[in-house]
Amino acid sequence: MKQENLLQKEAKMMKLEKLIAERETISTKQFPVPVKELLGRYEQLYTGAISDVLREFCLLDQSLPGYMRPLRDSDVVAGLAFTVKSAPNVKITGEMTFRSQMLDEMHEDSFVMWDTSDDEKATLWGGVMTATAYGKKVRAACIDGGIRDTKQILEKPFPVYYKYRLPNGSLGRCLITHYQVPIKIGDVVIKPGDVVFADIDGVVCVPRDIAYDVLVRAEEILANEKKIFGWVAEGQTIHQIAEKGGYF
Repeated sequence: MKQENLLQKEAKMMKLEKLIAERETISTKQFPVPVKELLGRYEQLYTGAISDVLREFCLLDQSLPGYMRPLRDSDVVAGLAFTVKSAPNVKITGEMTFRSQMLDEMHEDSFVMWDTSDDEKATLWGGVMTATAYGKKVRAACIDGGIRDTKQILEKPFPVYYKYRLPNGSLGRCLITHYQVPIKIGDVVIKPGDVVFADIDGVVCVPRDIAYDVLVRAEEILANEKKIFGWVAEGQTIHQIAEKGGYF
């Protein structure tokens, strides 16, 4: 408690309150529609449309790095961010206990977002993790690092996004340090409860506070694009389409 008070005093002296609030505050804002409806509507969209809407909100760094690849190109999935942080570490003691605790707290409709601290020596997700998450009705996992047991993962209809494949397990190579805290993957700060959407083109994180507004606007864009595709199919000229408000 004394140490915590000291840190609070230091933060005030350095005027870090706003930065701390920006980085560490986790929104609990309720959506105006049920979660499953919200996520289902997101899954009718595509990452490009969502990214364009986020640009309208002046958010240009919400797409995860381009090296994140889908295990199946056909997967389209949305979920609520469940964040995990790990780092390279030789320590093993306590790892399985902490991992079990983390798995217990994964909830239905989660989208696991895993920051590995740029680990390149181990895998953080495999067949047993997939089976466990699938059984808990977790929607997907995005691992900024390695996966293994690919055949076992593919046995479940469970979307996985990842950086590389490698046989090496995690024990003795890395350690889970935190979960359900703000993390950063690439340029994207991801907080628990944010909406994450992924398809063949990548993974996008939508801050929870604006997730419904982004959804509605992206649905408008999708409807407009259907009209534009129709005009193109009819053979209308670029000039005619542009005059109607179309774009390319």
